[in-house]
Amino acid sequence: MAINEQALSSDEEELHRLGYAQELRRRMSGFSNFAVSFTIISILSGCLTLYGYGMNTGGPAIIVWGWPIVGVMTLMVGLAMAEVCSSFPTAGGLYYWSAKLARKNGATWSWFTGWFNFLGQVAVTAGIDFGCAFFINAFLSLEWGVSTAHGVTILIFAIVLLVHGLLNQFGIRLVALLNDVSVWWHILGVLIIVAVLVFVPSHHASASYVFSGIVNNTGWHSTFYVLLLGLLLAQYTFTGYDASAHMTEETHNASRSGPRGIVMSIVVSLFAGWLLLIGITFAIQKSHYALYTGALVPPAQIFATAIGDTGAKLLLLIAIGAQLFCGMSSITANSRMIYAFSRDGALPGSGVWHKVNKRTRTPTNAIWLAAVGALILGLPYLWNGAAYAAVTSIATIGLYIAYVSPTFLRLRQGSSFQRGPWHLGRWKIGRASCRERV
Repeated sequence: MAINEQALSSDEEELHRLGYAQELRRRMSGFSNFAVSFTIISILSGCLTLYGYGMNTGGPAIIVWGWPIVGVMTLMVGLAMAEVCSSFPTAGGLYYWSAKLARKNGATWSWFTGWFNFLGQVAVTAGIDFGCAFFINAFLSLEWGVSTAHGVTILIFAIVLLVHGLLNQFGIRLVALLNDVSVWWHILGVLIIVAVLVFVPSHHASASYVFSGIVNNTGWHSTFYVLLLGLLLAQYTFTGYDASAHMTEETHNASRSGPRGIVMSIVVSLFAGWLLLIGITFAIQKSHYALYTGALVPPAQIFATAIGDTGAKLLLLIAIGAQLFCGMSSITANSRMIYAFSRDGALPGSGVWHKVNKRTRTPTNAIWLAAVGALILGLPYLWNGAAYAAVTSIATIGLYIAYVSPTFLRLRQGSSFQRGPWHLGRWKIGRASCRERV
């Protein structure tokens, strides 16, 4: 008990040193901090909701090889972010880091980073729950013949956002518990889906098709350009791991737990996601390819042709469960970023958005701003079916601009950077290159 109290006191002291009082409740363990980022990356959300996009922009080859390529590059970004997070464990995360790392014009760098982070966070919440709405609609259509009209999907999307807002309003203890469950749901879910697709279908695609088959349904003639477009599947999925930084004010031993959460969420997702994508791609029936790409949810159609409608429904339920966990965690992280950004007066109406509920000690108003903002981004789907692809693109671009900004500023600081207890050791970043520590 004394150890926990000492750790809590140390976390509060560190936060005070960074210029903030402890307003949020510290209830999250290191594992729960990792679980938030891992859940938002959600291989059962991003990989599956954009799988059809990958089928059209590169096909099996880019789906299978794009994942490890993007994953390794993402890990490099995550390692750099983790080191900075250890020095500045605050809910503001990226925008606060930019303010502290900039040699001059810190306020400008902070504003720039914060607004891209805010836009990316809202868009990624929209993308996650939008994708979840597609999957729920596909399940309802398979089971009861429910219409897949755009208006029906938007209604489901709004209900999912409402549920996620309510779950977050109850407090961090419930969210942390659900995130812990989510980790095992994702891991077991991937193993079940892959095992079923390996052992149940009577026919599988050939290895040469899975690892080298290229499909271009975009209308662009440059194969190289189309393959680059296909990387969005992986790049969109590998977002949201900054959540570990945004949750540091509610995490014990934050200067170590936050960085570990960032890095481990990427590493575990890299291996588990690749296994999932390979398993699904081997289940493709080549003669049904046009049927898959024309479906509301291509993975559901792949499941159905490979193992039948009943099996497809069961696998869909696993994916839907993971996506519901993912959307809940995304609103959690998004609301903490909004809370911190407003605490520093950077959002219009900041006085409203940074208020903390006295009973639950959660930023309730920020939670609902995150949910409503995501809903607004999804509404154009009523008129244009390309809205989902636009939302995922906005999320990816916005977040990675926010991720790279403090990383660039950290690089410029070189050896003058004051590292926290979690750092890159001998891979210390100097002014011009990485060199060993003396």
